[in-house]
Amino acid sequence: MTEPALAVDGVTKSFGGLIASKDISLDLRPGEIHALIGPNGAGKSTLIAQIAGGLRPDTGRIWLEGRDVTGLPTAERARLGMGRTFQISSLAMEFTVLQNAVLGALGQRGRVFRFWRPVMRESDLLSRAEAALEQVGLAEFRAVRTGDLSHGQRRQLEVAVALTLEPHVFLMDEPMAGLGAEASRQLMGFLDRLRDRAPILLVEHDMDAVFALADRISVLVYGEIIATGTADEIRADPRVRSVYLGAESTP
Repeated sequence: MTEPALAVDGVTKSFGGLIASKDISLDLRPGEIHALIGPNGAGKSTLIAQIAGGLRPDTGRIWLEGRDVTGLPTAERARLGMGRTFQISSLAMEFTVLQNAVLGALGQRGRVFRFWRPVMRESDLLSRAEAALEQVGLAEFRAVRTGDLSHGQRRQLEVAVALTLEPHVFLMDEPMAGLGAEASRQLMGFLDRLRDRAPILLVEHDMDAVFALADRISVLVYGEIIATGTADEIRADPRVRSVYLGAESTP
């Protein structure tokens, strides 16, 4: 069996008497989209923070392509190939589209705080940033102020910024949030193609997108994975329907 691109093994995290993550184990395999779903307050954001390096688990290990990264900070995980997009945009709205992409490419070097003028003349950074914009369909908007983009275009730019890090895995936190029907459809098509570039751990509340895209789905409730399976298996699981999906999901 192929080694997982990302593996979470027995992760537990408590805040006082509250157990936010309870002995969680899951993996992300090459070429797949693995969706993580669950009600608000289930612990999805806490788990993603532990995987990305923002929080240290109390127990358990996190592996990236066979390497134990549990003790590494977020920036080091990013340099090793962990790309992340956020539920709340982290883009610099006053910068142009190209400047945001260059900032991502610069982050891979671990040298973010530099003057813009010399950085914007570095051909390797520019070529990496422009290639990422081309991949997400934003090349023609390179000179546009990021704050003037549509919400859907900003989501595309967030993916482009992640792509400049040349990630081996993606962590995506609700990329469909706030999108209209057409923008969601376009982003779904892009994510479907992106899995061939790097597998995606997808946190998402849009169940249409989840069931259309995910090869596997894990359901998190009160900090615990209660089921993992294909879309059909998750739809048919009585416990999942009871605590999250509701009766309307019955096959």
